[in-house]
Amino acid sequence: IVGGHDAPHGAWPWIVSLQIHRAGVQFVHVCGGVLVNENSVLTAGHCVTVTNDPYSWRAVLGVHNLRKHGKQAARRNIRSITVHPEFRRETFENDIALFELDSAVRYSDYIQPICLPPAAPAPDNETECFISGWGDTQEKGKNSPVLQEAQVEIIPSSICNSSAAYRGLVNNNMICAGSPSGGTDTCQGDSGGPLACHHPHTNKYYLTGIASFGIGCGRRRFPGIYVRLSQYREWI
Repeated sequence: IVGGHDAPHGAWPWIVSLQIHRAGVQFVHVCGGVLVNENSVLTAGHCVTVTNDPYSWRAVLGVHNLRKHGKQAARRNIRSITVHPEFRRETFENDIALFELDSAVRYSDYIQPICLPPAAPAPDNETECFISGWGDTQEKGKNSPVLQEAQVEIIPSSICNSSAAYRGLVNNNMICAGSPSGGTDTCQGDSGGPLACHHPHTNKYYLTGIASFGIGCGRRRFPGIYVRLSQYREWI
């Protein structure tokens, strides 16, 4: 996360670190994920291009600092990985995948699922939206071992798609979020993580988007692009 700060412990109890087993016994953080029920984690489809072998992956939940998990953390192996059948690596269309955990997690103050949005209402400017992750804290920077968070604005596709910005790359299944002047964004290692928006009338957070792609990190005119989750309820 660019332009963020350390999240309080337990602030985003649905965020998951998806990790790949590298040579030796080391697991390394690759992507974020979002817990949607006791054994399902949503993430970005492009995360799986590294490897789609479930046995290479693990999920770490309820964790704040990736270097010291603490007793509230849970680790799970992956039973199966399903990437959206129409995911396109070249255009990041339908950039969504579901990881099935090998056993259910027990909910706690540190591990909770996020609400999925109803199919209709899009977040408006009154809605407070947040991103979180362990990804790079600046473009071409380093991952953060401590979970970072930042508040972002939903940016209208008309602005995001202008000739000075993404030039029509953003379709109806995508949503732009960041800050108009740049400086707040998801970055490498944050992919698959949540764009979570708070709805005051229900006092709940809803999964509005999944971090997908962007040009650079935190650049002016190039906010982050997220999978527009309301379009994928049926698939999920």
